[in-house]
Amino acid sequence: MTGIALMATLVSASAAVPAIPRDNKLEKKVEETLARMTLEEKIGQMTELAIDLICHRGPDGKLVYHPGMLDSIISKYKVGSILNAPQHSLTPEEWNEVIGKIQEVSMREIGIPCIYGLDQNHGVTYSTGGTLFPQNISLAATFNRELAKESASITAYETKASACPWTYSPTVDLVRVASWPRVWENFGEDPYLSGEMGAAQVRGFQGDNPNKIGKNNIATSVKHYMAYSVPFSGKDRTPAYVSEADLREKHFEPYKKCIEAGALTVMVNSASVNGIPTHINKRLLTDWLKDELQWDGMIVTDWSDINNLYSREKVARNKKEAIKMAINAGIDMAMEPYQWDYCTLLKELVEEGEVSMERIDDATRRVLRLKYRLGLFENPVPQLKDYPEFGSAKNAEAARRAAVESMILLKNDGDILPLKKGTKILVTGPNANSMRSLNGGWTITWQGKLSPEELAEKNTIYEALANTFGSENVSYVPGVTYNENGGYNDENAPDFEPVAEAAKNADVIVVCVGENSYTETPGNLSDLNLSANQKELVRIAAATGKPIVMILNEGRARVISDIEPLAAAIVDILLPGSEGGDALAMLMAGEENFSGRLPYTYPRDVNSLSTYDYKASEQVGTMAGAYDYNASITNQWPFGYGLSYTTFEYGNLRTSKDKFVDGDVISVSVDVTNTGNVAGKETVMLYSTDLVASRIVPDNRRLRAFEKIELAPGQTRTVTFKLPASELAYVGHDGKWILEEGDFRLTAGKLSKVISCTQTKEYASPNK
Repeated sequence: MTGIALMATLVSASAAVPAIPRDNKLEKKVEETLARMTLEEKIGQMTELAIDLICHRGPDGKLVYHPGMLDSIISKYKVGSILNAPQHSLTPEEWNEVIGKIQEVSMREIGIPCIYGLDQNHGVTYSTGGTLFPQNISLAATFNRELAKESASITAYETKASACPWTYSPTVDLVRVASWPRVWENFGEDPYLSGEMGAAQVRGFQGDNPNKIGKNNIATSVKHYMAYSVPFSGKDRTPAYVSEADLREKHFEPYKKCIEAGALTVMVNSASVNGIPTHINKRLLTDWLKDELQWDGMIVTDWSDINNLYSREKVARNKKEAIKMAINAGIDMAMEPYQWDYCTLLKELVEEGEVSMERIDDATRRVLRLKYRLGLFENPVPQLKDYPEFGSAKNAEAARRAAVESMILLKNDGDILPLKKGTKILVTGPNANSMRSLNGGWTITWQGKLSPEELAEKNTIYEALANTFGSENVSYVPGVTYNENGGYNDENAPDFEPVAEAAKNADVIVVCVGENSYTETPGNLSDLNLSANQKELVRIAAATGKPIVMILNEGRARVISDIEPLAAAIVDILLPGSEGGDALAMLMAGEENFSGRLPYTYPRDVNSLSTYDYKASEQVGTMAGAYDYNASITNQWPFGYGLSYTTFEYGNLRTSKDKFVDGDVISVSVDVTNTGNVAGKETVMLYSTDLVASRIVPDNRRLRAFEKIELAPGQTRTVTFKLPASELAYVGHDGKWILEEGDFRLTAGKLSKVISCTQTKEYASPNK
């Protein structure tokens, strides 16, 4: 076996200055436009309203326009942005019609194009007939930056075909509260993984030059800045309480990476952090994001969140006061979305001296800069004919490849998988024949309650298994079904007896369990356990004596510790999108190999939750003497876990330096060998552990680099990471970075090596 070198570069944490290079010609256009604008026009550019004010779908499915509303919104209030779909996805032809009408009025009335925004969160969410990719949590499980970039690039192309230049994506909140209903919209619990995948998507969406967004690209809005994902209650849009160290070192990191990748806009956390609603937190919005990173992009609110400052958060007495607080904190555009009194109230605030013209000009300048970067002044509406690959088979194949790499083999006792041809398979469970559950929320509609006919040509799990193993060998008896007219977790009365009867003719039972689609507050959850009906279905199936393959199709980890022993094999497919059924069938047949890895820690117990980077003192052995207490971290499966049909062996972990100081770059190399009989992909992960930290309890370990490689049977590759010493710094309780003298353990696979920092470095910059 010969070693083949593979180099992966770990980018330094040092912030780019400025985040996006200045384009003097573009800036001149911005200033010339700004100089001729009235106050009303400037405030209008800072306003975003919903499409529902302009049109809706009629009973016949056709678009019905509300007379005079479009002219009023733009000619009277000079509104500069419209968002959202009219309750349901539109075809590209319909999008071109709607956005074309908006741009025609906007250019005629104020000479400034509108910027339209859509939540195209996993492919073209709101563009009928387009490509739907795995949700972000599934992309995270691939540990493949190129797949993340490709998914965003294709989504940008198909969104542009729909005449829309802006998406509220990627979402890079750290999912460190297991019950939170938006876990699946993000890239997992780790800041490095989230930052890498988010930055890859930014480049895919926007292209290589953020000052000149290309014909096939669109602008991003990275969301939800920040710590939105760690509410104390676990419920959506409720307060988070986060240490200064974790805010700076972990939650800020993915946003910083995306800004450095060129992200043009950021959307703000709807809730509060440490008692301060993020929409009025000048330190986070202006100091950290705009000033420290020297970022000239635009900050937009989330849905109606200025209104929520007085209606929900109770930090303002009325809307006018809320507007003042938010704009002065650094908000540039308000997603209202249904009221234009924002324009009147903000004008009053300027005239009263409560909001300065300097702040208005800064916000307007950021909106105009975005529109010039997008080329909207020159080409407000792209031509659909220029995008012939919309919804193409080629794009669907890219989604299928991503789905294949995203699925995680968690258990495979006795090598029951892959299944042999001719195996008699009984498919059961509420997720077995559901396209809705494969896709999750933000699919055709907000909650993903898509009509079956919308994706009728795609295959559910049952349909894909029948196609792959032969319809004569595959039967389907649901046992448990969802109530499609209720909430996401509502189920119909179970019918277990037909499952036990059908099992008599089966060699194996594939039980498909998990969750129906949801997002945001409607997806709130109070018990992480899988539903009682679904657990009972697994027990009924196991009682037949036939081997069980359990398929987990869920947006967040549901606790299954009591039924896990009943399954011979377990596959977590997360939310793989509309190509997920076919991808799973290919994997179960052995046509493809599993390579997905868990992007979060899978909990064993509802009251014992943790992340992989827990503090060292959370895991404590039994003490001697009278006080013989202990503490133990438990999980069902750890972050980064995943099996394959082959095996990999790590060897010869080595570093270029055993001792280092700030400014050094340490080369870390390890040899990886495929010791099995089939080709496979392995995600090589490099972790560090600070053995002693004087200013804060150190983390158990931290992911510092990863690279996914493919190896033939018997093949060895050498993977080398470039690790800047500054990456081993941490943030103390005072919010400042420090790289301390002392020992660090580096780990790859089961191998580890200790290296030593010989000189302490305290960083003057808040971003090293």
